[in-house]
Amino acid sequence: MRIPWCCATLAITCGILVAADAEGRKERGRPVVGAIRWDAWHGEASNVGLVVEKTLSPQRWHYRLPFYGVEVSPTQVQVRANTQAIMDREIAYARAAGLDYWAFVTYAPDAAMSLGLKLYLSSTRKGDINFCLNLQGGCVGAGGAKNWPAQVARYVGCFKEPAYQKVAGGRPLVYLFQAGDMVGQGKFASWSDARAAFDELRKATVAAGLPTPYIVAQHWSPPTARDHADKLGLDAVGAYASNGGGKRAPYAQLAAHTEKWWDAFRETRAKVVPLATTGWDRRPRVENNVPWEPAGGDPDAYYESPAPRELAAHLKAALDWNAAHPKAAEAKAILIYAWNETDEGGWLVPTHAEGAKRLDAIGDVLKKR
Repeated sequence: MRIPWCCATLAITCGILVAADAEGRKERGRPVVGAIRWDAWHGEASNVGLVVEKTLSPQRWHYRLPFYGVEVSPTQVQVRANTQAIMDREIAYARAAGLDYWAFVTYAPDAAMSLGLKLYLSSTRKGDINFCLNLQGGCVGAGGAKNWPAQVARYVGCFKEPAYQKVAGGRPLVYLFQAGDMVGQGKFASWSDARAAFDELRKATVAAGLPTPYIVAQHWSPPTARDHADKLGLDAVGAYASNGGGKRAPYAQLAAHTEKWWDAFRETRAKVVPLATTGWDRRPRVENNVPWEPAGGDPDAYYESPAPRELAAHLKAALDWNAAHPKAAEAKAILIYAWNETDEGGWLVPTHAEGAKRLDAIGDVLKKR
């Protein structure tokens, strides 16, 4: 059974609403605001796709189903954003809200997890929202120096795309999560080797006629993020997601923790791209363990879902923080966790339960800046 919910009218009006707003953003000069994409929602294309569908299969989690989700039964769902039509609708929603870019969690080119990026790049509407790469240390480091030239060629090819997000005077924006996972057996042999690899990436980017990339080290620990940035010669620090250790806590508590975190990153004396959060509630994964994470977990370790107005207030705080700290926030960029980390508790993508209310709320903020 498909859950009835129609969003065609909003998708049709997106193009009308945004054309003028894009010009307004340029005039106001506000920071660019993006959201992380983790594109595991492809069903049978990989075991990961089937596993994450299982996490959302219990009926109590069906309220999280994105607009393309299907309720097969009270205990089974299909959540598959694996067509060009769905990607194009996602682009329309993101643009209507005033989002500037998506940060695609980056996997090997032939991996099913790369399908979202492929569909974006093949879309005739890809110019409606920019994109950038959110690299993962474990994937980047796999194979070490032997595999690095192919990665450099791929990354620089992305940087050359007209829709690739640039900051700080035209520099391609790149995020690197958990850089420590780059170094070890079967990866780069040392931090010096990893630094040399990123030096090669910088040189190749300049040789392609672009400014050197602006790379942000992401980690849960601000001092560790600063340490990784220093070791690799990166430009700024930030985070992928936020969790203050709350238990059955209100979203306001998570937002407050995250807003204090921005100062903790700045106190490392590094440049900062602040993270804004849409939530943290991993109970679907606690109940239905995913094989890439440790089994178990505390079922009380979560934050309640935010009201759309709370998301709007939190994003406004991030914009205000950037304005108050122009030297630290030199990139004039913000990253939101997340567009579609639905089973982990962080999403902006329209759902059957809420429609596009979250996007409408942040859109009201972005259109006023």
